[in-house]
Amino acid sequence: MWSMRTEVTGCILSLGGNWRMWALRSLLLRSAAGRTMSQGPARRQRPPKDPLRHLRAREKRGPSWEPGGPNTVYLQVVAAGGRDAGAALYVFSEYNRYLFNCGEGVQRLMQEHKLKVSRLDNIFLTRMHWSNVGGLCGMILTLKETGLPKCVLSGPPQLEKYLEAIKIFSGPLKGIDLAVRPHSAPEYKDETMTVFQIPIYSEQRCGKHQPSQSPGRLSPEQSSDSGSTENEQHLPDGVSQRKGGRDPSLVVAFVCKLHLKKGNFLVLRAKELGLPVGTAAIAPIIAAVKDGKSVTYEGKEILPEEICTPPDPSLAFVVVECPDEGFILPISENATFQRYQGKADAPVALVVHIAPERVLADSRYQQWMERFGPDTQHLILNENCTSVHNLRSHKIQTQLNLIHPDIFPALASLHCQEENAPFTVPIVRGECLLKYQLRPRREWQRDALITCNPDEFIAEALEMPNFQESVQEYRKTAQDGPAPAEKKSQYPEIIFLGTGSAIPMKIRNVSSTLINISSDKSLLLDCGEGTFGQLCRHYGDHVDRVLGTLAAVFVSHLHADHHTGLLNILLQRERALASLGKPFHPLLVVAPTQLKPWLQQYHNQCQPLLHHVCMIPAKCLQKGTEVSNSEVERLISLLLETCDLEEFQTCLVRHCKHAFGCALVHTSGWKLVYSGDTMPCETLVQMGKDATLLIHEATLEDGLEEEAMEKTHSTTSQAIGVGMRMNAEFIMLNHFSQRYAKIPLFSPDFNEKVGIAFDHMKVCFGDFPTVPKLTAPLKALFAGDIEEMEERREKRELRLVRAALLSRKQEGGPEDREPQQKRAHAEASQSPQSKKVRAK
Repeated sequence: MWSMRTEVTGCILSLGGNWRMWALRSLLLRSAAGRTMSQGPARRQRPPKDPLRHLRAREKRGPSWEPGGPNTVYLQVVAAGGRDAGAALYVFSEYNRYLFNCGEGVQRLMQEHKLKVSRLDNIFLTRMHWSNVGGLCGMILTLKETGLPKCVLSGPPQLEKYLEAIKIFSGPLKGIDLAVRPHSAPEYKDETMTVFQIPIYSEQRCGKHQPSQSPGRLSPEQSSDSGSTENEQHLPDGVSQRKGGRDPSLVVAFVCKLHLKKGNFLVLRAKELGLPVGTAAIAPIIAAVKDGKSVTYEGKEILPEEICTPPDPSLAFVVVECPDEGFILPISENATFQRYQGKADAPVALVVHIAPERVLADSRYQQWMERFGPDTQHLILNENCTSVHNLRSHKIQTQLNLIHPDIFPALASLHCQEENAPFTVPIVRGECLLKYQLRPRREWQRDALITCNPDEFIAEALEMPNFQESVQEYRKTAQDGPAPAEKKSQYPEIIFLGTGSAIPMKIRNVSSTLINISSDKSLLLDCGEGTFGQLCRHYGDHVDRVLGTLAAVFVSHLHADHHTGLLNILLQRERALASLGKPFHPLLVVAPTQLKPWLQQYHNQCQPLLHHVCMIPAKCLQKGTEVSNSEVERLISLLLETCDLEEFQTCLVRHCKHAFGCALVHTSGWKLVYSGDTMPCETLVQMGKDATLLIHEATLEDGLEEEAMEKTHSTTSQAIGVGMRMNAEFIMLNHFSQRYAKIPLFSPDFNEKVGIAFDHMKVCFGDFPTVPKLTAPLKALFAGDIEEMEERREKRELRLVRAALLSRKQEGGPEDREPQQKRAHAEASQSPQSKKVRAK
């Protein structure tokens, strides 16, 4: 070991000055790590798991292979139907994995709770509504990245158009075959089950009276096209509204019938009967008795029940969504359902009801439930199902709250106002990770249920070395320090809803920041998937009040992690205004014009929403741009007036095409600058001169400048450098790579003007002196994570040094080659072969 290190050190000394200092630092760090690791046994590194090994096993078995039915099958609740999470089900067998509905946040929940996304080859969707498909675009991009070759989507016919629509911002989805199985297609069959799709049309389709809506789960008709002609002007440049192929009166139910599981061959009993166990002759005997046939061996007839357990009969489960009362009669009179009620060849073990409480309380629906019989269980998924889903988010916020309860406020809960309906059938209300096992034994399983115990989280934090001491030291410093010259206003209040990049993960959601300009005015800077869910967890029952104050949304660019939460914000805002008794008016959206085709296509083919939006092209707010469109001029004036702004300026930044940053100048004089995603950008520096606050992305750590450049992002020091050149009063770093799940690595450039953003962190300008002082407690709380990241950095730096040395040796100039040739000649002269030559 020491000889290798000496050789590397010698080679380092031959490098140039800057390289030499950097490489020696890396080597010394590595040496220290080596000494620490040498105190214990070295761990063998496990080879990486192949996420697609199940597909390779399936290919190896070949198409002619027929399983004897799955041994283990269960349904598991991913999202229990709450307003913040929607309703989603995961179905497991040893052969297949399935997902029923994929609303916003489902991918994040599956990642947190270790439900393997890479195993999904079938996704079933009960209707074309954002609550069911909002997370689908992100899920598809993730499946593509895992290398999954094919995924089949089943459900409403608009799915094909939906896939076309998401390609507007995702680009061609090469590398994954996305097939759509429409509801009219024949039943689907695989190794686990046969799935029958049942289209259900609302009574409204036939022109019948539709009962009035109450503020529950949004129905397909709740967002209407009323006033569409008037609202066409909100999307300029000739963007029109056309109903096209959408059909809000359609939902698709699924009847899933498990294959019969053949009995198990009893080896010991077969031996007792003298059968040729362990030889090739036993194979046809096993196949026959598993198929229920008698066999004759050496003149003796052997019945199948003598050497084989009875088969496990087919079972079925049903997934049905009934969004409102207009679907009750079509569901209860459906002939396919009637065949599974009472005596059926495959008894229904479980019916999953995705329905608001007012539907469940309807006597017609309850009678339909009763017809399945007393042996059928019923699972309810709706807003009355209160369940914690994002446990890690609750845990980290509880621990951060110990450091500063105002900057890191405790998370809140949503409480549904509807009363639970009474039932005469066995029902269970959904909870995150609740299981119903169909095989090997029918039963509810609650061992995986989430328990959110804040006391445990607090106790764990208090046991961290130096954590309590660092918190006490910070508080003492804050008390002993000089009093602020003036007490700054509570507003603007900045709430970081999503501070991670690329994909939503268990601790950091994707990009979104809420700016509360005053008590009754707010705007969003970016709106990634799950933004509404984050608002629910931050504000709880007050979320409608916050949505009622929302005046505008700025979308920096069209990457999915920055805008796919917008549609849910639009839909939920309409509901919030209605519940507050406020008149509905469209939301101002400042975004690249390329957002318009996505909104237009979703509106045409899937669900009406254009009446929610008044769009201002981001390019029209660039400095020096002349706006010739009078409607856009009017909307810009409305934006400034509504948000009490003197100026809302944008500039192109160095990321993808049509990526923008923005600067807001308030009438009271403060200036807030948001970078969006970008490499260090001089245009942003000039636009943000003398900002009160800069919110800048810091995707990667120092030392990864090349990777940052390839991905058109910034490192922490680069982001801080932009703020310093801008002369910003304070800099908040966000948009961290998900490799820095809890905390990013601290740069040497961190100073009293820099803070790190966390999800649900709340700061106002008066907190600027406080935020940098939280560094010591944060380092203590996340000491283990920081140590792991530093070890990874040291290993990476050592690899770079070795690669540089190897490259230098291979390039080797004449001065390098001569010693190598002499050494090679000396070694050759001492070899046994050379001695033999000399002896001759």
